[in-house]
Amino acid sequence: MSIQTNPLPLRRLGRTELEVTCLGMGGAGLGRGGVTDDEAIEAVHRAIDLGINYLDTAPLYGESERRVGLALADGNWREKIYLATKTGTHPEWRGDFSAAGTRRSVENSLRLLGTDYLDVCLVHDPDSMDPVVAKGGALDELQRMREEGLIKFIGLGVRQHEFHKIAIETGVVDVILTYLDYTLLSQTANEWLIPLAVENDIGIINGSPIAMGLLSGVEPDPSAKSNHISNPEGEKAYQLYQWTKDNDLNLLNLAIQFCFRQPRIAMNLTGSKNAEEVEQNFAAATTPVPDDVWEQLNELL
Repeated sequence: MSIQTNPLPLRRLGRTELEVTCLGMGGAGLGRGGVTDDEAIEAVHRAIDLGINYLDTAPLYGESERRVGLALADGNWREKIYLATKTGTHPEWRGDFSAAGTRRSVENSLRLLGTDYLDVCLVHDPDSMDPVVAKGGALDELQRMREEGLIKFIGLGVRQHEFHKIAIETGVVDVILTYLDYTLLSQTANEWLIPLAVENDIGIINGSPIAMGLLSGVEPDPSAKSNHISNPEGEKAYQLYQWTKDNDLNLLNLAIQFCFRQPRIAMNLTGSKNAEEVEQNFAAATTPVPDDVWEQLNELL
């Protein structure tokens, strides 16, 4: 009987030495209204069955932590994945990066997730790094929780590259999660952040390789405004959508494979709200793109 190998390449997540699949599952979609508990559970189980071995959630994502906990409750699902959540964005205690607030948030997450430890815990979207790195702040408390065995590795998930630089320079953080800054639309993370992280052996996670759905293959609105996406990026996404349509290509496939081509990024997180979206992302992540398509795309970009 042949042993089935995982079609998703494994990459080393910096000094954590975790071997993670280059496609991970983001938990934001699982927590939305309109998604049922059963749909969320099925999505998590499908991702794990397909070989995805990293699941990232957060208190900010509505019902996500509770639903992930339900999905991992039976059998040995928990043992099959690396599980990550975040601190600092719980809706009731948002922006609390104190030691007490950090512990309260993490303990609440552990309870909802139904686990006694986290593989990774990330400080999430601080407005300033001062309370995070302050004596007795979030990083100090996360180190204490690491010593207690509640957390294995510590990270930072935020958009501002300067904040990542501060975190890396503390020597405490093992992982960074940057988002929307390494996609087909923009690669600003490549300018100095990714090289700095690699130099310090920090694991790099790339959030939203499909740019908040603009590169999912559904026709984007070029004029859509958001806090995260600029107008030129929206227009660029529309041009890419038209080009892939005209050339009978799959934009979701191109968007994910483009990010895989940066070997220094260990993992790319896509959020799925149901098993069908998990399967679409997995198919995009496991379908190679011919070299001539990359050549044409480079000319277009």
